[in-house]
Amino acid sequence: MEEGLKEKTGKPLEYWVEILKQTKLEKHMQMVKFLKENHGFTHGFANMVALKAREAGAGDFSTEDLILNQYKGKEHLRPIGEKIIELAKSFGNDVEVAPKKANVSLRRKKQFALVQPPTKTRIDLGLKFKDKPFEGRLEKSGPFGTMCSHGVQITSIDQVDDELINLLKLAYLEA
Repeated sequence: MEEGLKEKTGKPLEYWVEILKQTKLEKHMQMVKFLKENHGFTHGFANMVALKAREAGAGDFSTEDLILNQYKGKEHLRPIGEKIIELAKSFGNDVEVAPKKANVSLRRKKQFALVQPPTKTRIDLGLKFKDKPFEGRLEKSGPFGTMCSHGVQITSIDQVDDELINLLKLAYLEA
């Protein structure tokens, strides 16, 4: 998408992130609206630039700081999240691991999974599938909204089993 943004606007992502920083806007949808109304962006490009600007602004946090904050008070869940991320990375050298404030995005050409510890008792794994029924462990995406189509709740490292690995791999292959 970054290449497409540069083709469409003639400017790289960093330029647009800086434009948003200068506006002092903080809310995501305000940023999206600004880019659409003032610079003729499509929703997809505006959304991507707003996300990147918020990451940059959220952040003068290091990757490690972001992950530490996600697991504050729920450190016992971190090995589950780390195992999922390591498995995803083993699928190919094209896997990008992008920690955010509340979750870790796993991307290839596009996002295929999100790892998030929303409570002290579980990890939510969001998966993006084109057309897969909700059955067995696969539930509706819930808190992930449109970022993922399906979700799996994981409460122990034992649940990172062959079935879960296969689901994660399938999402990777579809991305």
